[in-house]
Amino acid sequence: MNLTIDQKNLHLILPSKVSWVAGMLAEDRNMSTLEAVKAFYASETYKQLEREETKMWHLGPVALYQSLLKENL
Repeated sequence: MNLTIDQKNLHLILPSKVSWVAGMLAEDRNMSTLEAVKAFYASETYKQLEREETKMWHLGPVALYQSLLKENL
């Protein structure tokens, strides 16, 4: 059983992180969940998150959301 996260399987853990962050963004910015998901996918934070070598996948949703807020969406 391979328990190592690499670029080939990273996509398996991203949906839950996107869900959490988009939920926080939607609530804080009073936007729809769909708008929040689109905003997160378009962000620099997500671009970094989807690259395994950045190790941002280790971060929890709050830390990812804080990173997103620094982008001044």
